Amino acid sequence: MTITERIFYLIKARGMSQNSFGKAAGIAPSTISDWKTKGHTPSADKIMDICRVLEVTPEILLTGKGIDEAEVKEIKVDYKEKQLLMEYEGLNEDAQKRLLTYAKKLGELTKLEEI
Repeated sequence: MTITERIFYLIKARGMSQNSFGKAAGIAPSTISDWKTKGHTPSADKIMDICRVLEVTPEILLTGKGIDEAEVKEIKVDYKEKQLLMEYEGLNEDAQKRLLTYAKKLGELTKLEEI
């Protein structure tokens, strides 16, 4: 992701509008629009304001460390998967470990049955 893509990703992740982000960061709507439509990047003097509003460090914004990985890891979960996760979270730590072991063994058994 580019810096600009990270900014728009974080704006969305924070549930902000571009307008409210611009007001909080002191950036004109036309400037934000230029980032999106013309491929411009934020000026260096605005990075700290952007980071303050989006609650990230300059390192995170500039390198994508922690943001780019988060985008890749987004997973959609259906109803049955949510039920399974809720049951798992209701277990104590030992039961969670046993359940994970059972699931791994079940996966191995299923693979063997397909052969």
